[in-house]
Amino acid sequence: MKKWADYLVSKVKWSLDRNRIERFMIHEDKGTQIATPTERNRNWVIQQIRNGRTFCCIHRTENNRWIQGKKIRLENGYLKWNDKLPLIQTKRKVFISYYHKDNQYDKEKFRSLTSDLIVNKSVEDGDINSDVSDEYIKQLIQKGFLSDTTVLVVLIGRKTKCRKHIDWEISGALNYKVGDSYSGILGLILPSHPDYGKDTYNPNLYPPRLVDNIKTGYAVLRDYTTDRKEIQEYIEKAYKNRKKQADKRVNSRKQMSEDICK
Repeated sequence: MKKWADYLVSKVKWSLDRNRIERFMIHEDKGTQIATPTERNRNWVIQQIRNGRTFCCIHRTENNRWIQGKKIRLENGYLKWNDKLPLIQTKRKVFISYYHKDNQYDKEKFRSLTSDLIVNKSVEDGDINSDVSDEYIKQLIQKGFLSDTTVLVVLIGRKTKCRKHIDWEISGALNYKVGDSYSGILGLILPSHPDYGKDTYNPNLYPPRLVDNIKTGYAVLRDYTTDRKEIQEYIEKAYKNRKKQADKRVNSRKQMSEDICK
């Protein structure tokens, strides 16, 4: 592996007035590997550049690899670069809801893309065995999958709308008994979905319980993206909605009893 720079930056933290970046997540570039990150302040980075050290941004991909970004330079006492990096902030506890048969690969890509941005609370194959809605949700809570989840991310493909387990997971996340509040809801429209890239959405192509909450403004609906900063912003918006928009949460619909498409 070719060495990109002496130090690599994967995340940043802005000052309170957002006038400048004050903290950086720094990885040492060892040539053969990228080291575990350490948080450093602005003055440390500036001093290193003045000592002749080089810096560049890095971005995590869907296959869990790092790729090289833009160089970071010092001009007239100011750090300069042209790149988008996610923020150094609290990692939200995220449950990923998806149709296992059609969208397992999409789930793995999303998990790799966000591996250092979230705490993954998702169910893996074989973790839960139940076809009864109340028992399924009870197991999710008792085994810790939904008990402290703060954001439920629904990966929306062509058949997501008609899968009973996805409906149950959304219902469970909207239940106040899960954690200290409701979970925020983020729907990500996958590239395989007919609405991907469109300005409007067809509510008939989405899980009905999700649509109920999109209409009220409680749930967030966005196109899937590999832009980690945007994904982080979507998750954060859904997280904040769980309290700011709590009165708009809708969970009165009867739970699905069966899958309505194959």
